[in-house]
Amino acid sequence: MGIPNKKSDHKFTYREYCTWPENERWELIDGEAYDMSPAPSSKHQRISFKLSTQLGLLLENNPCEAFSAPFDVMLPIFPIESEDIIDTIVQPDISVICDPSKITEKGCLGAPDLVIEILSPSTSKKDLNDKFQLYEKHGVKEYWVVDPGNKYIRVFHLKFEEKKSGKYDDGTLIPPANWREDKNTIAESIVLKGFTVDIKKLFDSLG
Repeated sequence: MGIPNKKSDHKFTYREYCTWPENERWELIDGEAYDMSPAPSSKHQRISFKLSTQLGLLLENNPCEAFSAPFDVMLPIFPIESEDIIDTIVQPDISVICDPSKITEKGCLGAPDLVIEILSPSTSKKDLNDKFQLYEKHGVKEYWVVDPGNKYIRVFHLKFEEKKSGKYDDGTLIPPANWREDKNTIAESIVLKGFTVDIKKLFDSLG
């Protein structure tokens, strides 16, 4: 598993983030800057395009909107005095936002309802650990992890307990570990009704 390069040990904010060259892609997690290069692979981009296209068709005449990277998702601890001091800005591969008030000219301010991350060698550790904890902490209701290498999708749902912050469940693995040809290969969203992905078709289409 690759680990993205860090810019430095300095704790950055959104104000500084906005000054960096537009041809560079970075994410901030609790003020730490992570380099998003190199660019995603062609397989990664094909999956992102297929899922984004499917979501775009599904969400016609729907208040929810889907955005694909690069798209800034700012995750502050509310309330905030200024966007400039936000120290966590990520660029999920795909974000679905159902609250229009969260969408600004700069991106999304607050947690999306659904996030999809497509694993690659350079980001897998961050997606499975740092971002998992980040999305859980900030209340992303549903988190999909798409693994092209091992050909699976794992769907995590946020579970709320009285007077406690939400925690993700163990995740639904599609296909299951004991997968056979006659087993279900459909990943289904609870948060976004009608969004289903046949992973056999998805991965078979990539060759």
